[in-house]
Amino acid sequence: MSAPCPRAPVERWNWSMGMVAPPACHISSRAPRAVASKASEGAPPPPRGPGTPVPAPSSVLGSAPSAASRLRIFSGTCNPELSREITSYLGVDLGRINIKRFADGEIYVQIEESIRGCDVFLVQPTSPPVNDHLVELLITIDACRRASARSITAVLPYFGYARADRKVSGRESIGAKLVANVLTEAGVDRVLALDLHSGQCVGYFDIPVDHVHGDGVILDYLASKRIPSGDLVVVSPDVGGVARARSFAKKLDDAPLAIVDKRRTSHNVSEVMNVIGEVRDKVAVLVDDLIDTAGTITNAARVLKDHGARKVYACATHAVLSPPAIERLSSGAFAEVIVTNTIPLPKEALFPELTVLSVANLLGETIWRVYNSASVESIRGR
Repeated sequence: MSAPCPRAPVERWNWSMGMVAPPACHISSRAPRAVASKASEGAPPPPRGPGTPVPAPSSVLGSAPSAASRLRIFSGTCNPELSREITSYLGVDLGRINIKRFADGEIYVQIEESIRGCDVFLVQPTSPPVNDHLVELLITIDACRRASARSITAVLPYFGYARADRKVSGRESIGAKLVANVLTEAGVDRVLALDLHSGQCVGYFDIPVDHVHGDGVILDYLASKRIPSGDLVVVSPDVGGVARARSFAKKLDDAPLAIVDKRRTSHNVSEVMNVIGEVRDKVAVLVDDLIDTAGTITNAARVLKDHGARKVYACATHAVLSPPAIERLSSGAFAEVIVTNTIPLPKEALFPELTVLSVANLLGETIWRVYNSASVESIRGR
């Protein structure tokens, strides 16, 4: 029996086996979701990219971890459905944790099982509300450290503040560096991140960072659509995303690349100017790391159609979808909008053109390899 909390909580979460589950994150019925327990299935998981299969944990490092092992995976309150999919892939139970919020907004965290000498992985995207989820992660890290965990890895499917990665003008903060420092000072030993906004974010941490990419999940899905390679063109919605789009294009049979030249007039407001490259009569695949208000990518889609593109697909790992993103994305500019479940989407955010793919297998495989001190290079991507 856990010790009573000094104040009565307003809300209570207890994500553990046998407890009441939180609302599930919607996954489109069109999304391939083979989330199989490694304890019961010996076949390797789907490849992370065309021609690059990744062996299952059991074939790389032996059998799945037993209940007596040092591996412990805990979920924050942001995306518990993704955490459950990860533990299902690994064939382990989700750790027992009690997270409460008081009437004044303060957060209370208690680990409800012994983690002394254990290697702990905390799954918590710091997505909106970013500050609440970040503070919850920090307090959970502190609870694990005080409970004598052997090591603590923060698994960040989405890293809030990653876009605040440089100074554009004088007297600006660099939020990404500050958050990296705070996580380190809280006691985290390692970070596992998925599709950071820019490569320099990795260098902001003074601890090891395993940075993996989710484009293989999206590439597998696109491959299943069997679009003729001669019809494809990969498009970067702005100059800053050219490296990402070029890498994506190489994995699509070295598809041609186009760029939308964009001039941003203010935060969350963008103006599309021109298209560099040939898109006429092509199936255009717009590639970005995230979709926030969807202004950039929607304006890009309209310009591509004005330049003769037959169809436009939007692909992004992170679906932030701040208003008015839903209205823009469902306005008819896209044949399909393909994202992943790094950020949970409420039912009201769903629309017919939206497809949500699961990154649980990718994250589970990476966790397994980090836990066993095995290389993650073959699944890192790019």
